[in-house]
Amino acid sequence: MTRISIQRHYAAMQPLVKLGEEIRARGHLDPKLADLVLMRCSQINGCAFCLDMHSKDARAAGETEQRLHLLPAWRETKLYSESEQAALALAEELTELPSHESVSDALYERVHQHFEDAAVIDLVLLVGLINTWNRLNIAVRTEGGHYKPAAH
Repeated sequence: MTRISIQRHYAAMQPLVKLGEEIRARGHLDPKLADLVLMRCSQINGCAFCLDMHSKDARAAGETEQRLHLLPAWRETKLYSESEQAALALAEELTELPSHESVSDALYERVHQHFEDAAVIDLVLLVGLINTWNRLNIAVRTEGGHYKPAAH
């Protein structure tokens, strides 16, 4: 059951929508990488709507079923590049925030080996943004399963 219709209040969410568009438009992050990050954070948070949306968008953009299915176990496969692995590690730490000591110097250096400063900022913004969307959709119980690719 949806508690509040996000569509009815979509105007209030325009700053979030605009931020997502700006992150993608800047082009610092590969679109496939962004899709993986959105999926992984949504898996951790258990957001059915976001998982539905981003899995369909990722597939529509050419992502493989195998990589989407193995995403929760990305550390145990060679299907993800080193830069994708670094981004996924950062996304997980920022989503879970186990302590104020999260994002160790070692992880930061690992990420910085693959991404320029502007891309690191966009990656952190993307993780923060999807975590906000996850929490919003979970709070209002937006139902997953009805999303059409690129319909947002």
